[in-house]
Amino acid sequence: MSALVSDAAMVMAAGLGKRMRPLTASRPKPLVPVAGKPLIDWSFDRLAEAGVHNAVVNVHYLADALEVHLKNYKGLEIKVSDERDRLLETGGGMVKARGLLPDPFFCLNSDNIWLDGPRNVFVELSSAWDPARMDALLLVVRHPAAHNYVGKGDFHLDPLGRITRRRTGRVAPYVYTGIQLVSQRLLRDAPEGPFSTNLLWSRAIEEGRLYGWVHTGQWFEIGTPQAIKPTERWLAGG
Repeated sequence: MSALVSDAAMVMAAGLGKRMRPLTASRPKPLVPVAGKPLIDWSFDRLAEAGVHNAVVNVHYLADALEVHLKNYKGLEIKVSDERDRLLETGGGMVKARGLLPDPFFCLNSDNIWLDGPRNVFVELSSAWDPARMDALLLVVRHPAAHNYVGKGDFHLDPLGRITRRRTGRVAPYVYTGIQLVSQRLLRDAPEGPFSTNLLWSRAIEEGRLYGWVHTGQWFEIGTPQAIKPTERWLAGG
């Protein structure tokens, strides 16, 4: 397996999981089981398989239950970024945790499940990474491989892989998977408090430093309870 450019990842796990109700009434979304395994463990297991050894996980909603689970997971060295007092959204969460993370670092949502193509996604991102040109490299997927997804797409890519956003009312060919490789440079001069990573991505797009890499496997969005059964059928080979 090719060398990874980072030995650490941030796993986003602080959200309220409102779309996953009623399953999240008594447990945080990362602990909702899919095919007999908590959602967050699908991400943890793939990180460990790739050779990533360290993870930072942000916690907010039902944080105590999630922290108990993190302490019992044996495949990674896990540190907690505590957002109990204030939910910071994706951008603010990265900024709060940045001191616990190297440069660069992987970042992924805790509600993703994916199947690799010929190579592990973290190896693929590492092989495409160019810190001289990139502030972040986003893993994207074409619509036919984006299972349970019902949106209009997120991004376009130019021939060099640089990202532009979908225009209002249009369809974009690529869907963001929730997985990215991030330079600490992306977080420079970030605002205080809660904000979306979209703010930082917009600056990187203007500077020509936000890139995408197309996933060659399958990806499953687990946003609602209705997405669980179809995903389990896929994972079982059905």
